[in-house]
Amino acid sequence: MKTAEQHRMKRLIGLVLILVLIPFYLIPRMAYSWGFYAHRNINREAVLALPEPLGDFYKKNIDYITLHATDPDKRRYVDSTEAPHHFIDLDHYGSKSFDKIPHYWSAAVDMYSADTLQKYGTLPWATLEWENKLMLAFKKKDVTEILRASSYLGHYVADAHVPLHTIANYNGQKTEQQGIHALWETAIPQTYGNDYNYNNCKAVYIKNPEEEIWNILRQSYALAPATLKAEKAARSAFMGKDIYLDSQHKKFLPGYIETFNKDLNGMVEKQMRASISDVASFWYTAWVNAGQPDITKIKVQ
Repeated sequence: MKTAEQHRMKRLIGLVLILVLIPFYLIPRMAYSWGFYAHRNINREAVLALPEPLGDFYKKNIDYITLHATDPDKRRYVDSTEAPHHFIDLDHYGSKSFDKIPHYWSAAVDMYSADTLQKYGTLPWATLEWENKLMLAFKKKDVTEILRASSYLGHYVADAHVPLHTIANYNGQKTEQQGIHALWETAIPQTYGNDYNYNNCKAVYIKNPEEEIWNILRQSYALAPATLKAEKAARSAFMGKDIYLDSQHKKFLPGYIETFNKDLNGMVEKQMRASISDVASFWYTAWVNAGQPDITKIKVQ
């Protein structure tokens, strides 16, 4: 007779197999985010950008913060409500979207409905939700929740720096530029990330986190047209040539990655640097707003 534990293990194995065997083409928007390499490096470097005494606490937990930077991406495969937290289609709301969309969730729901907001992305509000969770965790001196909230908050703040997370044409599917998303946020960082200069990335106190996350999105949204234009130029340079290394169109030619990166004129590195500073700043702000609890009395994992 099978035990309850055996039944649970069987269900777990079945779930893992389903996730592994899902064809790439059946995974739509939920597959897109900064790649694992970028997210983990952003969180790691953000730890180093923190002032003391907060920095000392995070440095002692840097491996956790780094490894779990990708937890929100993994969660999307088992939680259908997670995907909208990673983007917002600002172009859906028109040319004056930043003037139209209320910055506070309740007001936005009153204007557009929760269903509409979920459909077109909830990135700014998810970021603020986890900023608040981190602040409360600091107040309680709950080390487990501090680390978890830091990992999630870092992920969302980083996502807000990706121009393609702010438009409906997130993977070039509307302009015959399929693959641009992975090219921008995975292929380029993995190829050139070890040479990026992360010096002088520092945390600062954010007086108004609600406004700041929207300022970040405004800057990212402004870069979206240039991102698409640069890929068009790179694709034109390879006209008539295959830009992929494999038949499944998952790996790009090194020369194509190089051409796109040059046409972007350092955009990816700049956005990663901004991500690092802003992630550290949101963490630092949560600690300050919690009353700057004595970090030395918080038990380290």
